[in-house]
Amino acid sequence: MVDLPRFYPKHNTMESGFLNETSLIQYSPNKVEKITFNNISEIKLVEQGVGIKWFNTYGLDYESEIFQVISESQIDDFLIKLMMDDEHPNKVIQLEDVLFVSARILIHENLSFSSEQMIFIVSSNMLWSIQEKKGDYFDWIRERLENNIGIARKKKADYLLYLILESVLDNYNLVFDKFSKEEEGDLSIFSADASPAFAEKIEMRKHNLFKFKKAASSLRDTISKLEKNQVMGFKGKYFSELKEQNNHLLSDIDFELQEQESMLNLMFSYQGQRLNEVMKTLTIFSVIFIPLTFMAGIYGMNFKYIPELELKNGYFYLWGLMVVVALICIWYFKKKKWF
Repeated sequence: MVDLPRFYPKHNTMESGFLNETSLIQYSPNKVEKITFNNISEIKLVEQGVGIKWFNTYGLDYESEIFQVISESQIDDFLIKLMMDDEHPNKVIQLEDVLFVSARILIHENLSFSSEQMIFIVSSNMLWSIQEKKGDYFDWIRERLENNIGIARKKKADYLLYLILESVLDNYNLVFDKFSKEEEGDLSIFSADASPAFAEKIEMRKHNLFKFKKAASSLRDTISKLEKNQVMGFKGKYFSELKEQNNHLLSDIDFELQEQESMLNLMFSYQGQRLNEVMKTLTIFSVIFIPLTFMAGIYGMNFKYIPELELKNGYFYLWGLMVVVALICIWYFKKKKWF
């Protein structure tokens, strides 16, 4: 047994907020019922013979209320210790009568990424999902339960957890496709150039892809642990399928990262080629002017007796010689195909 935390003094505002943000869908093959609560004591996580329960709470700030629900439901006290952690890395922990699952989920908003914490407390006939932020993409699951679509109402809570994680993974795939299309035009190989702005865009995209990969890898680890869970009647085949989908997503992310790296290398090649062209042009001009500078330097010396200085047309002869030398250099460079 762990020492239970002393509950904070009840504040009607906090309790009211918790009750407003907590709901229950209770279902069986023959019926489904939506339930809201007026008092915390009405929330019974473990209750036999009532079908499957899906509790959902928006908000992690209701610590006292969450602890009270866990305590009054008389489930493993260590669950309270787990809930007291400030940070919840992705983990799957088997307790005496429930399974504790935590996952940090990536959210894509306005071309940027944020994250939210999701916690799942699962038994064979109960699932309590606690989400950090209000709003989710699980409405299609609720619709299937309400309208008895598919086999959801015939399965236990492990299948419900599978559907929720599948929804998270489907959202990852949709976000990845959207994310790819949003910047496809700006960062395609056809728009690659050697500007610093283009390099900055590529680095920012790689940074976001690495964040995406980290989230998908963490989710895969969670799914792998659920796949290997052999207790509480969990069926690993559900989560084996999810792991395959997650592996495909990670492969797509890796391919996108390689493509961004290739574009970055291409940009550096452009920069190197442009620099080589500039250096080649400057070198050619330098080589042409080296002999001309040499001749000008000779006849610019301040010696009194330089034979050619006495020639009547010496100035024009020197210009002619310099033009001939320049033309010979240009012809030689052309022959060598240096430009």
